[in-house]
Amino acid sequence: MAFITTYHSAHFSGVEALWAEAFPNDAPWNATAPSIAEKLRFQPDLMLVALDGTQVVGSVMAGYEGHRGWISRIAVLRSHRSRGVGQDLLAEAERRLASLGCVKVNLQVVESNAQTVEFYERSGYRIEPRISMSKHLRS
Repeated sequence: MAFITTYHSAHFSGVEALWAEAFPNDAPWNATAPSIAEKLRFQPDLMLVALDGTQVVGSVMAGYEGHRGWISRIAVLRSHRSRGVGQDLLAEAERRLASLGCVKVNLQVVESNAQTVEFYERSGYRIEPRISMSKHLRS
């Protein structure tokens, strides 16, 4: 069983390797260094890692803007999948969001990663009829 804790700078290389494995074709704006730096500026207690000893085997970023919570960048090393690591990360992120007063959590799944929908459904998430839109403010 992995230990879930708040991210610290010593975890960076582990998260970088994890994200490289989990998100191999990711967009440049999702690069590890700037993404983590920005997350640590806002609600750093919502950047979590799962550790197996000292090895980072999972991570999740969460956020709460006072109206809705968000789950983002959840990932587990292939070698540690199907062991409950993702469920534990999600549950801890939800617990921390709830402690801030959050009553509803949203997340998005990219179409190419649709197999993860079952993972979220097992945790009580449901598909809502929505149109997801975005706008890049910088490249």
